[in-house]
Formats: sequence, structure tokens, C-alpha cells
Amino acid sequence: MDYQQAGVDIEAGRSFVQTIKDNVESTYRPGVLGGLGGFGGCFEIPAGYRQPVLISGTDGVGTKLKIAHQTDQHHTVGIDLVAMCVNDILTAGAEPLFFLDYLATGKLEPDQLAQVVAGIVEGCKQSGCALLGGETAEMPGFYQTGEYDLAGFCVGIVEKSEILDGSRVQVGDVAIALPSSGVHSNGFSLVRKIIEMNQLTWADKPAEFQGKTLGEVFLTPTQIYVQAIQGALKAGLEIHGMAHITGGGLPENLPRCLQKNQAIAIDASSWEIPGLFQWLQKMGEVPQAAMWDTFNMGVGYVVLVSKTNAAKSLEWFTSQGINAWQIGAVVDGTGEVLGLQ
Repeated sequence: MDYQQAGVDIEAGRSFVQTIKDNVESTYRPGVLGGLGGFGGCFEIPAGYRQPVLISGTDGVGTKLKIAHQTDQHHTVGIDLVAMCVNDILTAGAEPLFFLDYLATGKLEPDQLAQVVAGIVEGCKQSGCALLGGETAEMPGFYQTGEYDLAGFCVGIVEKSEILDGSRVQVGDVAIALPSSGVHSNGFSLVRKIIEMNQLTWADKPAEFQGKTLGEVFLTPTQIYVQAIQGALKAGLEIHGMAHITGGGLPENLPRCLQKNQAIAIDASSWEIPGLFQWLQKMGEVPQAAMWDTFNMGVGYVVLVSKTNAAKSLEWFTSQGINAWQIGAVVDGTGEVLGLQ
């Protein structure tokens, strides 16, 4: 008996690392020391910071992976993995520096996992961070054949005096919404239940989706906001706070960028809820409150600016091709999100 007979193919693992090596190293940016294959990745702190603060984040893709498994489409979930991490640390004003991934599977399928890594590479390129390293674990008997799980870890940097921690937010500040690209990577347990309840498959093409399969629609990757937000900060926009709209939707995530004595009033008529969410609500007979609590409802990211800078900020995002809009304002309160009916 050897390790391969027990279900772990060491040679396949080594070959896989060599297959992805060039793709991974294409993400390298100044600061990366050494190459792929060491026990740890090394990154040099960039020059020019007076009091550099490292900000880290970790996340996964959740049960959205089930759709990738069932459709055998694996090239977008890697983007999701990066997006969920970099968008989180971005809310503090941090620039992503490097990313690490953990990929676990029952049996290593090189072609399948190469697609996943290609997505991670694409996400890193979109966010300007280096894929510094990772781990691929082959765990026979732990995952079903053809299935895998993902976790990601991101580290970014920000000047200590420029950290956005809610302390700059004032009553009267305007909330500017940046659109989502779809469901992103939250709420998929409900999505999958709705599909199952209606006896649909991921290959079905409801008329509402203009010829796209349900698999294509729901595997649309999470929008990465790094270039837009870092560009805004470098352009001198005075941002007071930011929120990444993930699990829990607007009600749970908006209060995370406020001070304790503040709330936010949302004008729910300021945008049209995308048809994808309307379709989910109809097919699942989902109560309106549950929709707000589960999905982003078309809002992927929110930026808080002073009222005097609102028009300038909207103009800047529009100039970058981003259909941003004023979604509400900060008011007195204790963490409520008002106006979501």
C-alpha cells in the first residue's frame, strides 16, 4: 500500500503546481520576493509610508461552488474568491498587496482546478495584488468526486492616518451606491432552494434572461471595486466611510461603516431592483424583508461622502464608466437602516 493507492497522487500534485506556475507569477507586483514553491511567500512593505498599517481579510465563495460543480464551469469562482476578500479590506481604504488561496478537493483534477486558479489570477490582476502562494489539499473520502472547496486570504496596506474606521462619518453625509454585477457570492443556499423548488436546472433558459442559462446567470462573478475606489482616493475624493454589501445585504452591512449614534436613511426608489432579484422573489415567493436581508439587491458597494462633495464624487464615478447614484444619507440613530420597504 502506498499514498496513491490510498487516494492521494503526489506526482499529480507536483505536476499541477508546475502547470499553474507561470499563470500565478504573472500576478507578481513590486514587493514580491522569491518565487512559487517555498514554505512561505515573502513580500516587502512598499516605501513611502510613514506609519504603514497592514489590513487582512479572509473569505470563501460559499454554496455558489455547488453551481460550479454541477455545471462543470470553474473559471469564475476564483474571481469571486478574490473579490470577497479584497472588497472587504478596501472598505478601510487599504490597497491590496497580496493574496493566498487554500483549495481542498477529494481527488485532484488538474484541468478543473487550473480553471479555478486562472480565475483567482484574473481576480488578482483586477485588484492589483500578487498571488503570493497557496495550498492545494487532496483529501480522498472527505469531498465527493469532482467537488472542491475554496478559501482566500488577502493582505493590504494603508497609511495609519488614512484608515477609514467610521470616525469621519457625519450626520448629513451622502451615501453613493455602486452597482453589483448580480447576486455576487451571498444568498446561494436560498437561490439553490428556489431552483430546486421550481424543478429547474442550471441549463434552463427562462425568457427573463435573454437566452442565458441559469448557470451562466448565477455564476456571474462578484464585481471587484478596487480600481474604482483606489482611483477615487488617489484622485482626492474625500471619502468618509465605505461598506461592502455582502451577506445580510444593506441592513447588516451599512451600519458597519457608521458611528454608534448614527443611522442611514435609504431612498429605495432611487434605483430599480435588477430583474434577477425580482425573478428570485417571484419564483421563491420570498418576503420583501427577506430579500433585503439576503441579497445585495443591485447594490454591491456604498461610499459615504460629505454633502458638499456628493456631486463631484458622482461625476468622478460616472467619468470612470460606473453608474453610481445617490442612495441615501446618514441621519441620527443607533445603527438602523431606514426606508427599506
